[in-house]
Amino acid sequence: MAALTAAPAASRRRAVVLSILALAVPVAFALAVTLGSTSIPLSRALPALLRDGSADPAVREIIWTVRLPRAITAALAGAALGAAGVQMQTLFRNPLAEPYILGVSSGASLGVATVIIGWGGAAGTFSVGVGGLGRAGVVVAASAGAAAVLALVLALSRRVRSVVTLLIVGVMVGSATTSMVTLLLTYTDPQRAQQFLTWGLGSFAATTWADLALFAPVCLAGLAAALAGVKPLNALLLGESYARTMGVRVRLTRTLTLLVSSVLAGAVTAFCGPVAFLGLAVPHVARLSLGTADHRLLMPGVTLLGATTALLCCVAAQVPGGGVVLPVNAVTTVVGAPVAIAVLLRSRAVRTGAAV
Repeated sequence: MAALTAAPAASRRRAVVLSILALAVPVAFALAVTLGSTSIPLSRALPALLRDGSADPAVREIIWTVRLPRAITAALAGAALGAAGVQMQTLFRNPLAEPYILGVSSGASLGVATVIIGWGGAAGTFSVGVGGLGRAGVVVAASAGAAAVLALVLALSRRVRSVVTLLIVGVMVGSATTSMVTLLLTYTDPQRAQQFLTWGLGSFAATTWADLALFAPVCLAGLAAALAGVKPLNALLLGESYARTMGVRVRLTRTLTLLVSSVLAGAVTAFCGPVAFLGLAVPHVARLSLGTADHRLLMPGVTLLGATTALLCCVAAQVPGGGVVLPVNAVTTVVGAPVAIAVLLRSRAVRTGAAV
């Protein structure tokens, strides 16, 4: 009787949590549009959003040129990293796995470092998008670097049966790529190195409508693929052997999961820089809030929670009314690091001294 009573209660709780998250996204989006170095009341922002003729031209320019693209970018990036984080943690059965664990971020960093150090024309693109190759060159270089590392990891995955071994291979590939970036930075002038480091701090504010014309479809397609793959992920929760008995093609599922999560993480890195901790922290908070590891509920939950969290981090990074802009990673680290520490402290493997 108690079990029968608990089941409807758990279902109601999950429905309430998902409803709250669904409402939180537009609220956080409104905050991201109205708050910033100059606060814009909703009464002035709405006419500008609706392109009403009575809207203040200056407010309309701020919202449509700066804040709306920034808010859309943050929502898409947060949702993408949250979904990719769930995929990685389930695939590797490791609570500390995250979207960049296979070196996608390192590959993107190598591409950007090559552009800045090799040609130097992208020197000013991180803030104003002018000079040399322009911002498009940075995005293309980051995408190419991420794709190259992804292709290497996928090729190696065909020769690896164990996900643990694949995880180690991915970490090694990422470490080697990071070493190459370090070598490039060692032999460049300090100004260009500083520009690369600025990109590495992450930003939701650098995208334009032209960027979103590519970024949004890639993220939405990746999220749709992640939602479509929840059934085999649920089977993998109990291990690969169980998944095989359920008819899951484990190797194909692993390849597709790696591809989707890497595309999501690579797209975010190309347009926003490597955004830290969201892909690690959001899945754990979603599991705790929903009280389930069922991906049919968890995947929509992390998508909504990731978008909300990224939007709130975007607002905090602007220091509303303060005229100061913080790096996105300075805010996401404050949010995500405590969650990572809590996961470590709660891990039975860590407490007993065993491998995670």
